[in-house]
Amino acid sequence: MNFGNLSVNEIITITFTLFAVIDMLGNIPVLASLRVKMGGEIRSTQATLASGALMILFLLIGQQFLGILGLDVQSFAVAGSIVIFIIGLEMVLGIEFFKPDGNPKSGSVVPIAFPLIAGSGTLTTIMSLKANYADVNIFIGILINCIVIFLVLKSLKWIERVLGPNGMTVIRKFFGVILLAIAVKIFGSNFSHLGS
Repeated sequence: MNFGNLSVNEIITITFTLFAVIDMLGNIPVLASLRVKMGGEIRSTQATLASGALMILFLLIGQQFLGILGLDVQSFAVAGSIVIFIIGLEMVLGIEFFKPDGNPKSGSVVPIAFPLIAGSGTLTTIMSLKANYADVNIFIGILINCIVIFLVLKSLKWIERVLGPNGMTVIRKFFGVILLAIAVKIFGSNFSHLGS
C-alpha cells in the first residue's frame, strides 16, 4: 500500500460509496429484528471486526482471486457497477431485487457481519473501487466505515427512536440516488477498457 497516494477527495468518495452500499441506516429495521431474536443484544465489537476483516481481506487478495478465475479488475468493476446500480434502484424505488436468505442464524458474524454488512454488494463495490482509486484510500474508507458500523450497532435502540420510519425512508432514498450516480461513473470509466 503506497501512502504517497493518499487523497482526501478519494477517501471521502470511497467512504460515502461504502456507507451507501453497506446501508447501516437502511439496515436498522433488519438489525432491530435480529437484536430481538438474539436476546436483545448484538455483539457490536465482534460484528464490526468480522465485517472489517472481510472487507480488508477482499481489498488485499481480491485481485489475485480474480486472476485465478481469469478475470481483470475492469471486468469485475463493470459487473460490480451493475450490482451497485441495482442496489441503488432498490433503495430509491423500494423494490426488492435481491431476496434475503430465510432463517438467519443467531450470531454477530452470521448474518450481521456477513452477508448483511460485508455482503456480496459490499465486496463487489470494493473490487470496483480498486479499478478507480488507490488501495490506501480504500483501506482508510473501510476503517472509517467500520467506526460507523460499530457506532450504529452500539446505538441501535436510540437511532430507531430518533429517526422514526419516515426519517429512515428519506435517508435510504438519498443514498440510493448517490449509489446510482457512482454506479454510472464506475461503468463509464471501465467499460471502454473491456476487450483491450
